Amino acid sequence: MNKLNRNEIEKILPHRHPFLFIDEVTDFVPGEYAKGLKYVSKDEYYFKGHFPGNPIMPGVILVEVLAQVGAVIVLTIEKFKGKIVLFAGIEKARFKKIVKPGDLLDIEVKITNLKLNVGKGVGQIKVGKETACNAEVLFSIV
Repeated sequence: MNKLNRNEIEKILPHRHPFLFIDEVTDFVPGEYAKGLKYVSKDEYYFKGHFPGNPIMPGVILVEVLAQVGAVIVLTIEKFKGKIVLFAGIEKARFKKIVKPGDLLDIEVKITNLKLNVGKGVGQIKVGKETACNAEVLFSIV
């Protein structure tokens, strides 16, 4: 079982605070899948405006969380180390549970297609046993 802490994730992904959303990668196989965790703090920058008095994690941030876990899968492949993974599309995104401060996001992403420098992954975020978000993410590697 491969694991990564926040410092190790920062060596793989180009993202930095306040836009690095993964706290841990709990398991991964380069080119195949990864599982990760995000601890949702009351101090997340977006809660100040989304929504005052009723903080809810934006759906676009949930999709970004999936994408960042997916990027770990791709950027741990030797030939892609040091590259950047960009969105090429988002398909079938569904938001099924509101994510609030204090929630622990359990994230899982699988790469379903990877050819040359483009690919597709499918991901799901759970809070406890409930699905909060799932989506298919298309990406390119530059």
